[in-house]
Amino acid sequence: MSTGRNGQYGSQAAANAAATIRNRIGTEQPVVGIVLGSGLAGLADRFENVRRVEYRDIPGFPVPTVVGHPGVLVAGTLAGRHAVALAGRFHMYEGHDAALAGFPARVFAALGADVLFVSNAAGGIRRTFRPGDLMVIADHVNLTGRNPLLGPVEAGDLRFPDMSEPYDADLRATLHRAGKRTGVVLVEGVYGWALGPSYETPTEVRMFERLGVDAVGMSTVPEVIAARAIGMRVAGVSCVTNLACGITTNTPLDHKEVLAVAKQAAGRFESLVLEWVRDLA
Repeated sequence: MSTGRNGQYGSQAAANAAATIRNRIGTEQPVVGIVLGSGLAGLADRFENVRRVEYRDIPGFPVPTVVGHPGVLVAGTLAGRHAVALAGRFHMYEGHDAALAGFPARVFAALGADVLFVSNAAGGIRRTFRPGDLMVIADHVNLTGRNPLLGPVEAGDLRFPDMSEPYDADLRATLHRAGKRTGVVLVEGVYGWALGPSYETPTEVRMFERLGVDAVGMSTVPEVIAARAIGMRVAGVSCVTNLACGITTNTPLDHKEVLAVAKQAAGRFESLVLEWVRDLA
């Protein structure tokens, strides 16, 4: 388990990790850093001129313990643009500190990216959702009370970052345009971050629904908060892999089902992200 923030996952640690990564991938500055969620790591295979770095070789990076998170950093060109992606993420339910969960955003920024793209698998709460839907994240609700910025303020951070628009409106509009051009149907909604690793109870899901949450998952928000604190622009997509417990039935949920549905949606997700990256300014 990580031992807390106190600079361990701050700006200097990010610079150290970025230096190690550059030694392996070269000095090209990425236009975007991408975090690939459960079952969505196939986008890493769409990179050209690809270089890979195992997490175990990057200072500060733990090896993921969750199926569907390979634990590899991939760099190269995506739709003709320099990009870097993490195939796998660090979840707090694995025993990590919130600062570590948000650490990838700092490393992307240290590599030169000023845009963060996050993705995840989520349970659908909005009653019109169906498994396989792709939801552009318009906002989020932090249901955990945890925050990656707790502790001494890091060099370059805002002490009190504004969160009135955590997901950039222009980047969201670009996602919708990319969806129309590729024929990928998109919805838009609010993502809720629950700590996990247990799935939510039916009563919890009803509470989240009343709070305005459209889909719920166990990740993403720490990276977004960290990114906003250092001035990165953010966009994100949730793959609705199942309906949250109690929305239709109380059928038991299974991570294998999550991965299977994400795999079915992977082709549409990859086409969308490729077209979106092509349009990045």
